[in-house]
Amino acid sequence: MNSPRKTTARLSTVALLTAATFLGSCSEPAPSAIAATNGAQTQVDPGPVVGAELAVLTSPPMVPPPITRDHATKLIVNLEVREFIGEIADGVEYTFWTFGGSVPGSFIRTRVGDVVEFNLSNAADNKMPHNIDLHAVTGPGGGAASSFTAPGHTSQFSFKVLNPGLYAYHCATAPVGMHIANGMYGLILVEPAGGLPPVDKEYYVMQGDFYTEGGYGEAGLQPFSMAKALTEIPDYVVFNGRVGSLVGDNALTAEVGETVRMFVGNGGPNLVSSFHVIGEIFDSLYPEGGNLPNHNVQTTLIPSGGAAIAEFKVEVPGTFILVDHSIFRAFNKGALGMLTVTGDEDLVVYSGKQDDRIYLAEGGAVQSMPGSGAVSVPATRTHDERMALGERGYVANCLACHQSTGLGIPAAFPPLAGSDFLMADKARSIGVVLNGLTGAVTVNGTKFDSIMPMLNLADDDVANILTYVRNTWGNEGEMVNLEEVRAVRAAK
Repeated sequence: MNSPRKTTARLSTVALLTAATFLGSCSEPAPSAIAATNGAQTQVDPGPVVGAELAVLTSPPMVPPPITRDHATKLIVNLEVREFIGEIADGVEYTFWTFGGSVPGSFIRTRVGDVVEFNLSNAADNKMPHNIDLHAVTGPGGGAASSFTAPGHTSQFSFKVLNPGLYAYHCATAPVGMHIANGMYGLILVEPAGGLPPVDKEYYVMQGDFYTEGGYGEAGLQPFSMAKALTEIPDYVVFNGRVGSLVGDNALTAEVGETVRMFVGNGGPNLVSSFHVIGEIFDSLYPEGGNLPNHNVQTTLIPSGGAAIAEFKVEVPGTFILVDHSIFRAFNKGALGMLTVTGDEDLVVYSGKQDDRIYLAEGGAVQSMPGSGAVSVPATRTHDERMALGERGYVANCLACHQSTGLGIPAAFPPLAGSDFLMADKARSIGVVLNGLTGAVTVNGTKFDSIMPMLNLADDDVANILTYVRNTWGNEGEMVNLEEVRAVRAAK
């Protein structure tokens, strides 16, 4: 059974034998399946339906290969609903309801004019009936009226794909919001008759908001909270079903000079997404997944139940951060991913740092960040648990200043990697994280005179982050426990 992190493509044998390698450059646009006539949009005849084939389905962030056939066909889609317990964050479990065993559900790729035979199966060990509403369907309920399926059953219905575009799909069984909130959404792409312009890389990213009884990061199996869903205040806002689904080893990848196409959706059920790639500009952006492109776009709104296609060429190497630019969702609720680009530098396009000076316009006092209130935590944690939770806490609270490498920013923020200041005195390091720090300090022989704000972290978070920092990047230190943090706080 797949988890929300699983990204392995499930390709049929026939598809593997027939799929062409998809590389090239985004240059001349392909013919559109929509033609403009006196300002109106009219359908181009996609031609007759010829033969039949089994649809290639993939789990996020992968995308099925482009359709190379020059005709419409009968496309057979076999999709299974699976309910299972998986991790929504490190140490936090959730009961997901899914299309195809992943959140978002399997990516479906069709061509305008195809007649889709849709087979929706509900696994026998599931507990709930489900159906599917595909926004690409012209018909009652988008297919929901014909696909209501009890556990252990399969429903079949057919529809002709009339309109090209990128469309969301989701479960529409009552209570509809709960089914969507548990991860039951995905994307279906309808290519125009002439196909899409070739690109080098294609990826599938879909945002969703999740509502749990426990607060963000509270460990254990967390039930769905209808009360929080009704107030539209989620605990988690994530890409591809999990905090960290697109970071580190799971980051998207590209090479300098390649063109990347992202099929981006928003399952909701409630929030609108402000999708942005930090350090990139969308050369072409198809808002709402339609056929009219906009160009040179920085951030795009994607409504709940909507989608967009973003295309851009990567010019320089580095790590480019994907975010919902409603920014607390990115850095505090999980809506953050990475695109890692490798290749040669272009110092004309981006020079890197050319000068370095300290600017402290906000004053010289320690700044206090608002706290999140008391959170129930286990009485004890293992070293491995603190390391895993500490890494997540570091990314959310410390990475911007001290960097993913722990090397800090020269002349501004001191290194944590190999830091004599940090490692020499455990109680002092706890006090710095608890109370903030102002004034000059010397780290590894270099003087730093900047400000670390008081973050108002919970004691357990302080113990987790310091355990992680004191045992990463070559640092070797014992675990920081809750009692030690509480003692330093009490001694203030």
